[in-house]
Order: sequence, then C-alpha cells, then structure tokens
Amino acid sequence: MKRDHVPSPRPSSGDLPDRSGLRELDRSRALELLRRAPVGRVVYTVDALPAVLPVSFRLAPGGVLVAASADSELARAVDGAVIAFEADEVDGRDGSGWFVTVLGRAQVRPVAAGAPDAVRIRIRPELVIGRCLP
Repeated sequence: MKRDHVPSPRPSSGDLPDRSGLRELDRSRALELLRRAPVGRVVYTVDALPAVLPVSFRLAPGGVLVAASADSELARAVDGAVIAFEADEVDGRDGSGWFVTVLGRAQVRPVAAGAPDAVRIRIRPELVIGRCLP
C-alpha cells in the first residue's frame, strides 16, 4: 500500500525533545502509534550474531504478538531471550514520521491444538522507546 504522506504525530504533553532534536514520545503514545503499523521487525541473535526479520504482528494487552512456524529459526532463537521489536512510519519525501522500539523477554507458545506447526511469540514490553522524526 503506497502512502502519499505520513503525517507526523501530534505532540502530547509527554513528548520531549531529545539531544538530536527528535521528540521523545511517552509510552502510551508510542504504543498507540505502534498499533498503526502493518509490519514490524524482530531483532534477535543467532549464534551471537544479530538478526532482523520483518514480520506481521498485532499489539495485545500482554505485548507484541508474532506468529511463526514452530520449527523456524526465529522460534528456536527467541524463547526466553530479551529481544527487540521495531516498527515505523516515515515519509520518504520529507523524512517526517515516527519509530517505536519495544524491548522485552520473548515467550514462545503453541497457537492451538489444531495448528501443531504454529507458535505465537509474545514480546512483553519492558522498555518502550518512541520518537517522532522532524
């Protein structure tokens, strides 16, 4: 889906500029924006090397939920590990937009009895960082 313009989020009372001039978003605003993103990226390690995987996701009360195959590298690598999840929305013409990073421990659980090859990865947000781009 092509977007003509990505509106910059309106500042809230919790928005503060950081050292680079980007506005820091409070946790609730950052999570609100995260709900809008259709795709995010899981950042984890494999054999002590960084890995980044684009994924579809949804935000639920307990954290970020990602579906995966039970035998995937992602599912094997993240269970019990502290990982990162990032999503953003940026206008390529003027660079305005936002990004949100969630850091937390991942839990891998079976989806249901009817889908033995599928798992759900839940990333419980221990730290949420959001910034608005100018």
